[in-house]
Parts: sequence; structure tokens; C-alpha cells
Amino acid sequence: MSSAPFSPPASPWWTPQVHADRRPLLLGRNRIDAALRGYLAENDFIMVDPPGLQRSPGNETHLHAFATTAIGNDGVGETLYLHTSPEFTMKKLLAAGERRIASLGHVWRNRERSALHHPEFTMLEWYRAGEEYGAVIADCLNMLQLAATAVGSKMLRYKGHECDPFVEAERLSVVQAFERYAGIDLLATMDTAGNTDGEALASAMLAVGLDVPEDRSWSYLFSRVLVEKVEPNLGLGRVTVLDRYPAAEAALARRAADDMRVSERFELYACGVELANGFGELTDAGEQRRRFAAEMDEKQRIYGERYPLDEDFLKALDLMPEASGVALGFDRVVMLATGAPRIDMVLWAPVVE
Repeated sequence: MSSAPFSPPASPWWTPQVHADRRPLLLGRNRIDAALRGYLAENDFIMVDPPGLQRSPGNETHLHAFATTAIGNDGVGETLYLHTSPEFTMKKLLAAGERRIASLGHVWRNRERSALHHPEFTMLEWYRAGEEYGAVIADCLNMLQLAATAVGSKMLRYKGHECDPFVEAERLSVVQAFERYAGIDLLATMDTAGNTDGEALASAMLAVGLDVPEDRSWSYLFSRVLVEKVEPNLGLGRVTVLDRYPAAEAALARRAADDMRVSERFELYACGVELANGFGELTDAGEQRRRFAAEMDEKQRIYGERYPLDEDFLKALDLMPEASGVALGFDRVVMLATGAPRIDMVLWAPVVE
């Protein structure tokens, strides 16, 4: 989905008066950084340092990468990409035998700049081999409490909304959320195998008075309803764990054991803001290849481009143990813990506009 136009502050971030306003937030960022690293160390995670340059930046339809050319000693160029997540590298490390790993580093996503988006941002990503994804959900909730405590805050805040990270979180399935906030029976737009029907979803939207765009692909309509009707209601007062995503919207997650239509994917919300995205990880290389191919076909249809598959990653899946993993937007957590209104205010040096 497109983001609203972003307006940088009138004066550059490096002018003394602007930096003086931002500095308390930046020092808060450092305290949160230390608190989360401390939590990971106490829970026996090993910090790893994945390279940013990759042959494939990720194979999801709406993720857009920065491309560059690596020139070899023979003078021949090869297209490489700055990763949109360290996921592929970290799963290779799980295949290599690591059990609990974490990375806190920069990732890059093109076509994204707004109060909540930045082209280069900091992602905290971690994995637990041999553990269910409820374990990483618990990690997320603990980290939000630590972030608030680190800056002396009792609430997470954004755009006039408050969220108390110290009270029990709400657990809500995507199907329940669509029924509650949009009046749509999402399961009625899928068959028992999880195949989706865009026209059925379009009809459900029209029945509750929602506009239907020209693009009636199920995935596009799903995202539109999620962004416009569901997300603004999540994480108000307390944290929301939005769980059990449709399998069609979880390219890297395994399907739920009790229902093939949904998957072991969750997102974490506070103040209507998505903070984390996690999975019970898919380890079936054949199924992963099919999903990636479908995602790239859709990317070609919509954007006229596709990214190569990481063949080493697909081979590594055969060696990877069952695992759970999650990616958390570190800068957004800092924003909400400090009450900053824009993501650039909690970055030591924002990307040039």
C-alpha cells in the first residue's frame, strides 16, 4: 500500500537547534538498544552480523529493494541487492547448527518513506530453533516492557493514542479482526485448502459499503481492508497480537496444524502501529519455492519486475530445524516508547531527502 507524502523538518537534522530537540530521544534510543541486547544475552541468544549485500533481497510481492552492481576482478558486473531483512542469512545459520540467534542491524526498503517508514532502518530479528512461535511472541511483549522502562515511560504513545505494554496483551486472529472491524467473513472468501477468491472478497466489501478498486486480486483487497479498517483499531489501550494470518499472506510461515486456510504468522500492534512480524517458520523447500514463484509472478504483474530466488537458501531449508522467528522494527519501538511523532526523529542521522 502507498504511504502518505513525507515532509522533513524545515531545518536539517545536523543544525544545532534541531539536534538539541532530537538528542533526548536519541539517548533514549541508546538505552532501549542496551536493554534489548541485555534481554537477548540473558536468554542465551548469540548476536550475528549478516551481510547487507545479497543475490536475492527477499521474494515478497510488495517489498522493494535497492539494487547495485558488484564488479568482479575480471571486470564483469553482477546485480546484488541490499537485503530487506536478514532472514535468508539467519536461516542458513540455523541450518548450520545455531540454535538461538539475533541480529540488530540496518535493512533497506525502497518506495517507502513516511512518518513511520524510512528507506534505511534498524531491524531486530531473532530465531529460536526447536521452539513454538508463542516463545517469540512472549519475547516481543517482554521487549516492549523493557523499552518503556528504559526511557521511564508507562505508556507507548503515537498520534494521540496510548497503549499500556504492562497489561495482558489482546490475542486476535485475522479472521476475528475482519469480522469485528470490517464486518467481513474472510473464511468465506477461501476454500478449505486456502485458495482465495478475489471476487468473493470484493462482493463481501460491497455488501458492507466498502469501495472496491479496479484491482480485484484477493491479496490487494485483503491488504486494503487490513490497512483501512482493521489496523487503526489495533493496540489501543493494550498491545494486540494479530494472529493466524491467511496462508496466502504468509509466504514464509508454515500452515496451522488445525486449519490449512491459515498460518502460524502473527503481527504485533501498539497504538495502531505494526511493530513486529513473526512466524512458525516454513522448512519445506519445495513449498517455499512454489510460494516464492507465485509472489514473483504477482510482482511482475503489478510492478513489472521480479527478483531472483536465493538457491542456497532453498537448499539450506532441507537442513534447517523447526524454528520460530520474528522481525521487530526497532526504530518504531523507540518512537512509541519516547512519544516521537516521526521515525526520523529517533534516527541519529536520517537518509538524505
